[in-house]
Amino acid sequence: MRMLTGRRILIVCAALAGVLLLVVILSLKFGTRSISLYDLAALLFQAATGHSEQISSDFRLIILDIRWPRILLAMIVGASLSVAGASFQALLRNPLADPYVLGVSSGAALGSILSLIWAAQLPGATPFGAFIGALAATAAVYFLGQRGGELDSYTLLLGGIIAASFLSALIMFLMTTISGRELRGMAFWLMGDLSTPTPVNAGWLFLVLVLAVGAIYTTAADLNLLLGGEQEAMHLGVNVVRVKLVVFLAASVLTGLAVSVSGAIGYVGLMVPHLVRLLFGSDYRLLIPATALGGAIAVVSADTLARTLVSPTQLPVGAMTALVGAPVFIFLLRRSRT
Repeated sequence: MRMLTGRRILIVCAALAGVLLLVVILSLKFGTRSISLYDLAALLFQAATGHSEQISSDFRLIILDIRWPRILLAMIVGASLSVAGASFQALLRNPLADPYVLGVSSGAALGSILSLIWAAQLPGATPFGAFIGALAATAAVYFLGQRGGELDSYTLLLGGIIAASFLSALIMFLMTTISGRELRGMAFWLMGDLSTPTPVNAGWLFLVLVLAVGAIYTTAADLNLLLGGEQEAMHLGVNVVRVKLVVFLAASVLTGLAVSVSGAIGYVGLMVPHLVRLLFGSDYRLLIPATALGGAIAVVSADTLARTLVSPTQLPVGAMTALVGAPVFIFLLRRSRT
């Protein structure tokens, strides 16, 4: 196994950041109205130097007011779901674990809907409801996956699927109480939607993302040891209870954050950590930052395709990720049984 160094972490993250920058530029360029690279570069330069008055109102609306905020949201959501997925996979020692498959996204969605019904007027109610829903779903799936005091991979996966189905049924029941106009928007949101402006400032979302990912990163070395089993990790000096508490809470925050602003975008937390492991190895000191950048790349790319494939009609972002994620899930499931 290749030894991991700080230099390698920086090189990999810099390369992924370069890919992300390229994807962002392409996402700014393409859409219902395509913009030339020259005009895009001139517009961004003028905006960066404070000469926004020289930008035409049409370009300012399309690039700065519509596409750029949506791209920022896609990056935050992608990084959140990917790091949450990688964290659940380490904690539950199951490569098939991710917030969507385990029902954590459904729990967060249910919490969001309940907060909209009961406390829509309270500031921060939706993100808080999503966090509580994600935390409750995570705890339920964890206990369902116990078998003889140990986590069983297939029992855990089955418990997650059952929990997701039950929570989805509750969501459908609650949606019958919503008026017709709101129902369509809610249904689209549940499939993964980045087009609705979020009531929370992107700066606050980014701050929560950094704090939660940073908390998980402090346990990176312990997560490497935890992959070998809880008893082995304890013998090597890992405070398993503390690690599980930090990761469960932080991963639930990340899932609740993503779902509260974008709905249930599936399979990102499954695909991205798996691909990052194939490319760069399974050391969590590298996996966590690389997965965050990879998730941002994946969701920005999916959102760009959702906006452009059948333009001017927009597809749900969750539909794009599921088209790729479902085959990957089947591949991983078959591989895990061989």
